[in-house]
Formats: sequence, structure tokens, C-alpha cells
Amino acid sequence: MFFIISGFIFGALIPYMARRFAKFMPATMGYALYRLIWPTKKVSKLKQIQNGQYQKLKHQYLMRSLGWAVVCSAISFAGHLCLPSSFYIALIWISLLLYEIDKRMLLLPDILTVPLLIIGFWYASVQGNFALASALGALFGYILPVAASLFMIKKHPEAFGGGDIKLISAVGAWIGADYVPLLILMSSLIFGAFCLIKREKSGAFGPSIVISTLILVFFLI
Repeated sequence: MFFIISGFIFGALIPYMARRFAKFMPATMGYALYRLIWPTKKVSKLKQIQNGQYQKLKHQYLMRSLGWAVVCSAISFAGHLCLPSSFYIALIWISLLLYEIDKRMLLLPDILTVPLLIIGFWYASVQGNFALASALGALFGYILPVAASLFMIKKHPEAFGGGDIKLISAVGAWIGADYVPLLILMSSLIFGAFCLIKREKSGAFGPSIVISTLILVFFLI
């Protein structure tokens, strides 16, 4: 029950946190937390009532918040039942938040990807003999996308953004080097499917990485 409730609460806050990141893009974790708790500007209640567009956006925002709450709650509960440790809840929550931020901003902030890598490596170290596998996973997660970018740089100079590479590296610390190539392949296929469905040639790559990460963690690892 704890994971259902906590997942629901965190999921409900994902659109708000993503919106705050989009507004001020914090450079440090302390400033990020400060601005999440104390926003810089609020819309007065009178303007909220008078502005019909604001009411429409507010309704969409609430529905999106509810949707994320349900999704995060369900995945958190499934993670509690299926995954080997509750530490994976951190991977799930941070990944889902990065999904929303990248979709909104086309940016994956270091203050989320770097802690994700650190937590993954720390968890592997606590488990005993997995520290080396975690370190190699992070290393492969960084080297392979960089190498792939070098081959595609002429035709696709932005094939992998810096944030995408850091996220793959962070996930590599959780899944190990053996699964990093599969992570990249799955992410590319999912991204290609998104582009075909939306009829777009570019977009946020982070959501594809997040979806691939969840598939690997729940079904293959």
C-alpha cells in the first residue's frame, strides 16, 4: 500500500516539477528544491477566473497530473512486487520525471541524470560483486552512443544529445554493460516508431530511453 500511495503522490507532482524545470532550469539540486517549494510567481485568483484559456489549461494540467499519478502508482507497485530491491523505485521515479521534462523541454538535466547514475552505482556496490558490472555499464552507456554519433555526425549531427548519452550511461549503471547495446537498439526502434506515428523527423529521445529502461528492468533483467 505504501508504494501505491507514494507512487500516486509522486506521479501527481510530475507535471508540476517538469513545469518548474521548464521555467527556471535549476543549476543545482538545492536551488531546484527551493523553486519547487516556493515558485517565483503565481497567477492571481481574479485572473484565473477571468481567463478562460487559463481554466482550460488548468483542466488539462489536472488531467495530466491524474494520469501520471495512476501510471506512477501502478509501476511503483509492480516494481515493489517484481524487482529485487526497493532501490529500483528511485530508477522508476526519476526516469518518469525525465520522460516528462524531456518531452516538454527537449532537455535532460544533469541534476537528475547524475544522481540516477550515483544511486545505481551505490546500489550495485552494496550488493557485493556488482560494482564492476555497474561501472562498466555506465562506461559502455557513455562510449557506445558517442561512437555511434561519430558515424552519424554528417547526416544526423544531433542523433544523440549530451543529455541522452548521460541518461544511457546512468541507466547502464543499473542494468550492466551486457544490456546497454540492447537498450540503445530498443530506444532507437521506439523513437523511430514515435516519429512514424507523429510524422516527424526529430523529437525528444529521452522518452524512448525511459520506456526501453522500464521494459528491460521488468522483463529481461
